[in-house]
Order: sequence, then structure tokens, then C-alpha cells
Amino acid sequence: MTPATNQPTKLNRVQISLLRLFERGMSEEDTLELQRVIVAHLSQKMLAEVERIDAERDYTAEDYERMLNAPS
Repeated sequence: MTPATNQPTKLNRVQISLLRLFERGMSEEDTLELQRVIVAHLSQKMLAEVERIDAERDYTAEDYERMLNAPS
């Protein structure tokens, strides 16, 4: 784990565009649509990562069931 620095985070072009949308004001409908798009995108990324881990570690449905039901 890397130590935290006091340097500001660099924003990518998409993040900058989103901030500009919020600065100029968005309707509630536009805000909800943007939230749907973001959630869908993140869900796809998460699914792709889970599939990568499945393939890498050869997890089965039984493995996941055991992990999810295991006491922490």
C-alpha cells in the first residue's frame, strides 16, 4: 500500500466533463439518467473483473457459496 500524498488527484476528461455538467446545472431527469449510465458501466466493469478472477483462480459456484456463508 502506498502512503497518501498531499498532491491533488488528476481528473480525466470524462470526470472534467461530468463536473462541468453539474456546474451548469442539470435537470433531475438528466441526473437520474447519468446515474443509470454510471451504474451500468461500473456493473459491467465489476462483472468483467469477477470473470477475470474466476478464470485466474478457477473458482466454482461452491467456492463462492462457501466464501459468502463463512463467518467473518
